[in-house]
Amino acid sequence: MNILENPISNPVLIFAIAMVVFLLAPIIMARIKVPGIIGLIFAGVIIGPKGLGILDRDPTIILLGTVGLLYIIFIAGLEIDLEGFKKYRQRSIVFGSLSFTIPFIFGTSLGLLLQYSVPAAILLGSLLGSHTLLAYPIASRLGISKNKSVTTTVGGTIMTDTSALLILAIIAASVEGDLNLAFWFTMLLSLALYVGIVLLVIPALARYFFRSMSSEGTLDYIFVMAVLFVTAFFATIAGLEPIIGAFLAGLALNRFILEHSPLMNRIKFVGNAIFIPFFLLSVGMLMDIRVLLSEPNAWILAAAIVLFVQLGKFLAAWVSGKLYKYSKDEIRLMFGLSVPQAAATLAATLVGFDLGLFDQATVNGVIVMILVTCMVGPYTVEKYGRKIALLEEQQPYEPNNAPDRILVPLANPNSVENLLNLSFSLRGNSTEPIYPLTVAREQNGRSAEKVAEAEKMLGKALTYASGANIPVHLLTRVDPNVSSGILRAIEETRITKIVIGWNGKLSTPQKIFGGVLDQLLNRTNEMILVSMLGHPLNTTKRIVLILPSGVDHKSGYYEGVKTIKEMANNIGAKLSVLIIKDDSKYYKNSFEQMKPDVSMKFANVETWNELINNYLLMLKKDDLVVVLSARRGTIAWHPKLEELPRILAKSIPESFIILFPPERDKVDLRGSRGTDVPRTLLPRREFDD
Repeated sequence: MNILENPISNPVLIFAIAMVVFLLAPIIMARIKVPGIIGLIFAGVIIGPKGLGILDRDPTIILLGTVGLLYIIFIAGLEIDLEGFKKYRQRSIVFGSLSFTIPFIFGTSLGLLLQYSVPAAILLGSLLGSHTLLAYPIASRLGISKNKSVTTTVGGTIMTDTSALLILAIIAASVEGDLNLAFWFTMLLSLALYVGIVLLVIPALARYFFRSMSSEGTLDYIFVMAVLFVTAFFATIAGLEPIIGAFLAGLALNRFILEHSPLMNRIKFVGNAIFIPFFLLSVGMLMDIRVLLSEPNAWILAAAIVLFVQLGKFLAAWVSGKLYKYSKDEIRLMFGLSVPQAAATLAATLVGFDLGLFDQATVNGVIVMILVTCMVGPYTVEKYGRKIALLEEQQPYEPNNAPDRILVPLANPNSVENLLNLSFSLRGNSTEPIYPLTVAREQNGRSAEKVAEAEKMLGKALTYASGANIPVHLLTRVDPNVSSGILRAIEETRITKIVIGWNGKLSTPQKIFGGVLDQLLNRTNEMILVSMLGHPLNTTKRIVLILPSGVDHKSGYYEGVKTIKEMANNIGAKLSVLIIKDDSKYYKNSFEQMKPDVSMKFANVETWNELINNYLLMLKKDDLVVVLSARRGTIAWHPKLEELPRILAKSIPESFIILFPPERDKVDLRGSRGTDVPRTLLPRREFDD
């Protein structure tokens, strides 16, 4: 067999060449300060069948490229901020409508000007109206995926691509003579049934899987991939394109796959390393430079299409940005995300060619447009996304906003993963590592044996955190008193938060949690989260927060609330706040002032007995109860707070966290000295014992 034949057919050599291209293209592009995505597209042009002919765009390349396209759309659905999407859904609708309509009008007018038939002109307009989130991985890498301009654009993608693909189906039916009442009924009914089934069945299936069968390993990844491709396939059965199914699958699984988790890291790693580069390579292979050189008219058509699509997409971003008061950089970011053309554009072009609506010159002009927009989009997102990311990080420094160092004391191998998942959700996008700690109790000269057992548990923590691509700093202390060992680690590493587990058992009724935890509470002023987690965090639909009377007078109140809201945002849960014997309007004000935005409901509870006898009985198994507690002797402390842990251990919800805010020397009491709280957060009353 001749391995040097053109195009190469040896599968091993094909894959080897692809891997070398995936390695070198980003390195070369980085030298000239161009996004690596553009290098992969250019590589496809050069080595493809219409370039040097080294590789053919054979079924294997098409298969892997299709998987890469579905991966991009799926990850966009996974990462979209659902609360932000709900908050900005009107903006997404407006932007999506403009982003489709303006280029659609330009494209249809161009087609009629060039004397295309009416169906061909409409199809040309529709393919200019769609866009592919090709540059979304860049926005995700820069950490701005939850920026309002990104959320608006991603939400608008649903409208643009769905509109383009529906018009494609209508045009194809009209050309083939099948455009009748039965066609409309079938299309609308199948669309409604498909969307409803996906958004209802998949979340229920995912909840069952992650609660009953999850292994935080290969099985989880296979489950997610099965959902992705089965959903994408059934989209074709419903008369839609697979990319719509991929996006819906991402939305359906959004709240079950935490942003900072081993599963999300595996999904992104495989996509960014293998499938997405194959998609970019396959897009470049479509370009036929020879036809463009032999037909000068194709250049005129290509230039017109490129001009109109960029003008239309920029006008849509500009109008939407001005309407909702986005910055200039955010408007340019929206343009960069929405201008790349690939998926729906390519599908409409090939169908139009097969139906005889487009000639070869049109096909080549569209491919030039795809190539140009796939370069302009990533470059724009890289340039202006970086500016936005830097602006988001340049916030005024406040002591309470200092980078958190989270300590996770480990004692039970079975709770390692749950405690680390909780610490990941608290860490967010911080650059600080997590600090897993084991304390080996020195007894009768057997410290070496105890240290070996502790290191084995730390090894498990290291493996799990590595899967989530989160740095860890392993700590081991030898001490006859476990709480003393934890305190020593807190002081030596300047820890700000402690995430620790509790088994729900008490040695004597006088203790809150037990000897070690009670000593820890009495001897440290840092924030402590005592957790008993009976179900995976990613299956939590609601966080029920219990606030005792006067807790907003505590010095660490705002830091505690900020921590809880960030946790709710990171695990995609709603927040239901129960306020004991206090006025809810003061709490609502303080919660609304703090980022991030999460869905919140507030309710007043008159007495502790009402909470225990009524409210706790109405909670569900997968609720996560969080108590913003207080140390004994401090303001907001109440005897019921010490009984609450053992009551919760026997109640319906499987999981709860008792959060003790930090005790600061500089207090933030409402209406008292030394407060840094904005005047809008201060009430018009004093605390009444």
